[in-house]
Amino acid sequence: MRRYYAEVRSGDEVVVVEGQPGAAIVVAAWMLDPAVVLSSSGPGCQGTSGPQPAVAASVPSIEAGPDRTERAEVAVIWRPALDQSNEEMSMASPDTLRYTRIALTHGSGAIPAVGFGTLIPDPLATKQATKTALEVGFRHLDCAERYRNEEAVGDAMQTVLKAGMIRREEVFVTTKLWNTNHRPERVKPAFEASLRRLQLDYVDCYLIHTPFAFQPGDEQDPRDERGQVIYDRGVTLIETWQALERLVDDGHCKAIGLSDVTLEKVREVVAAARIKPAVVEVESHPYLPEWELLDFCREHGIVLLAFAALGHGMSPKMLDDPVITAIAQRVRKTPAQVALAWAVQRGTAFLTTSTRPGRIQENFEISALPEDDMRDIRESIKANVRFNAVVETGVPGFIPRAT
Repeated sequence: MRRYYAEVRSGDEVVVVEGQPGAAIVVAAWMLDPAVVLSSSGPGCQGTSGPQPAVAASVPSIEAGPDRTERAEVAVIWRPALDQSNEEMSMASPDTLRYTRIALTHGSGAIPAVGFGTLIPDPLATKQATKTALEVGFRHLDCAERYRNEEAVGDAMQTVLKAGMIRREEVFVTTKLWNTNHRPERVKPAFEASLRRLQLDYVDCYLIHTPFAFQPGDEQDPRDERGQVIYDRGVTLIETWQALERLVDDGHCKAIGLSDVTLEKVREVVAAARIKPAVVEVESHPYLPEWELLDFCREHGIVLLAFAALGHGMSPKMLDDPVITAIAQRVRKTPAQVALAWAVQRGTAFLTTSTRPGRIQENFEISALPEDDMRDIRESIKANVRFNAVVETGVPGFIPRAT
């Protein structure tokens, strides 16, 4: 049976679903605003049998599903799935992988799978890179109090918003609570300070940057006379999580989550939470796939968001791996695009960072890999490398210490 995939659209949001025409429309519709118009291609519809978009066809409205009572129409474009053999894989064919959004089970809206990380030390470079990322198509920005550049990110967003290029609701913005603000009474002031710096009325997701509480105060990297981090033993992760839950109750934070955590810590929070984590952000890439954590996240409706998705340029160089470079040659994409496509196709979101316009665009323009290449990455790459030890200490390995 020939397989098809559908682009399901609501406004500027897109969800891609694979299957047979009519079979997966409802599933995809749940991920979007239900009040949209329908167009489709494939058997029984006006359109082409090739991979081009179809002419609009009239299809009756459908039930939105058991969790929604309203009836709905969905915007769907069905196209034949690309032949999964390497020889016939054409990267010039239309591909919507880069527009994938993942619905938040424990939050509001959907997170774009293709994200731009804003860990850039220089504020001017941060502003320009963020603006470029939005211009080329990124709709997911990952920020943090600890990066010390939220103002620059906010300036970039305002520049693009005021130019009318995008609307605020099209951009998914995440920021994070730093370790020195874990005490419950410090959480809301820290959150509100991030909102002011970002020049936003709300954020789409707020994460606990790491599960390690540092000594409270304005010094982000508190150290003793021996140069050792001063931890705060007077607060638990669950107490901090409960303070984040209250932010959701207040309405200025649409979802909450965790970052730089082990599976053990995720289990701890999930077991105790009134509002479950919507997102868990961890280092993940073909050299550190985190399959056990990903399986747990899938089971509990949590999105796994991968940082250092390209290995952060550190040794051993993941992008020089012969498995990845061979696939890149076959599909006529760069090794980076192969690694990023792998991330989305296995069901995760990812973050990538660059200050170079050409590289920013390259990292956005990913295309689907054949199934045998996805399998090859999983089965043939045996390396197990963590590039950032933040999960062990709470000290971020990619952020320079303040001087």
